[in-house]
Amino acid sequence: MMDDEEEVTVDGVTFKVASLNEEARSQVNNLKFVDAEIAAMQAKLAVYTTARIAYENALRQALPRATH
Repeated sequence: MMDDEEEVTVDGVTFKVASLNEEARSQVNNLKFVDAEIAAMQAKLAVYTTARIAYENALRQALPRATH
């Protein structure tokens, strides 16, 4: 949901979203949706990366020790 004070900046020019035409407001909504999805994917990637590191460390612990 957009409020009357919300602004968007494109190519260095700032616009009040409420003053934009319907098509432009729709594109602002599309961008907000995609940005939220990207943020969610980045958060998931951080979780998976952390899990991978933990699994890799567990694998190291489970491997036979090299003797020289």
